[in-house]
Amino acid sequence: MMQKSCIAMLCVLFATLAGSSARAQQNNDGVADLVKSGKLRIGVFPSFQFSKDPTTGQPRGLAISIANAVAKRLGIGEVSTIEFPTPPQVIACVKSGSCDVGFMLIDPARATEVDFTPAFVRSDFTYLVPSNSKLDKAADVDRSGVRIAVVRGHASTIVLERMVKQAKLVYAETYEPTLELVRSNNAEAFASIREILIQYSSQLPGSKVLQDSYQTNLAGIAVPKGNAGRLTFLAEFLENMKRTGEMQRLVNEAGLRGVEVAETK
Repeated sequence: MMQKSCIAMLCVLFATLAGSSARAQQNNDGVADLVKSGKLRIGVFPSFQFSKDPTTGQPRGLAISIANAVAKRLGIGEVSTIEFPTPPQVIACVKSGSCDVGFMLIDPARATEVDFTPAFVRSDFTYLVPSNSKLDKAADVDRSGVRIAVVRGHASTIVLERMVKQAKLVYAETYEPTLELVRSNNAEAFASIREILIQYSSQLPGSKVLQDSYQTNLAGIAVPKGNAGRLTFLAEFLENMKRTGEMQRLVNEAGLRGVEVAETK
C-alpha cells in the first residue's frame, strides 16, 4: 500500500515538474528572439506611462522603467523606444512585428488586434472642466448641449463612444489641441485619464479635475497575437514585480497621482 502511495506521489511530482519545464520552455521560446537580437523595441505614445525629459529629451516614465527591468532580466543590452502620436499606431507597430511590445490601456476593441498581459496598474477616466463650470460629477457631463473634448483613438475616448447618449464628442489628435478646445470655449469638458488631466489643469487657471470618474481603466503590455510564450513570460514577470513591491516603487518614483498597482493574482 505504501509502495503504491509513493509511486502515486512520484507520478504527481513528475507531472508537476514536466508542466513547469514545458512552461519554462514556452517562455524561453517566446523571448529567445529578443535575447538573440540584443534589443527590446517598445511602442509608446504620450501618456501617463511615457513622456520625454524637457531638458534632455530622453524618454522617461513607467513604461521605460518596466522595459528596462525586462531587458535586465533577459540580459538585453538595449531598450529601443519607438514613439507614436496615437495608440492605434502603436498597435499597428506591434502587429507588424516592428515593435516587440506596446504599452497602453487594455480595451476589448484593442484585444481583437493584439494580446494583453494582465494589468499592472489601474487608474480612472474622468473630466477636466474650466473654472466657471457647473459640472461637478461625471454623471453630469452626459447631457444635451455639453461638448466633450477627447483625443482620437485613446482608450478614454473609446469608452465614451460606447457610453455617451446625449453629449457630443469633439475630437483632437493629441492632448494640447484637446485642452485648447476647452480653453477656447469649444468644449465644456476634457476627458482623459486622471493623471494626464491633473498635469494639464495647471495650464488652465481655475480649472478642476472631477473627484469621481466615468470608468476605471487598466494598463497592460501588448504583444503580437499568437505569441503565447512572450505573453506568459511578461505576465509572470509583471506579477512578480507587483508581488515584490517593485511595481509600487516604480509608480512612486514616476510621481504618478491617482495610479495604483493592480491586484496580484
